Amino acid sequence: MNKYLVEFPLDGQEGESVVIEVEGTPPPTPTDDRIGIGEDVIHKAKQTLDGAIAKIKPVANAIVAKVKEINEPADEVEVKFGLKMNAEVGAVIASGNAEATYEITLKWKKQS
Repeated sequence: MNKYLVEFPLDGQEGESVVIEVEGTPPPTPTDDRIGIGEDVIHKAKQTLDGAIAKIKPVANAIVAKVKEINEPADEVEVKFGLKMNAEVGAVIASGNAEATYEITLKWKKQS
């Protein structure tokens, strides 16, 4: 799988951005929309980092809502997402034959 660099602007921080290495086929972009660093080309994302990551919020909310429906709700809930970043669509939940896309940990504290 090819790797390439994508620059995601940061919300509310004028001129600030973060560069993330992503896997996949780089999107075709006009030459004037790229920045060169040595042999690497940095592709500009079509959205901010916050906007890209916001796409997983509905999934997280759905998981939390379902966990709250358990007869004895957990005292602590931890949800881990495997994210893949992309210049075109931003963040997507990772998928694959042998990898988990998310992990949910529930913890109950002993009542004394």
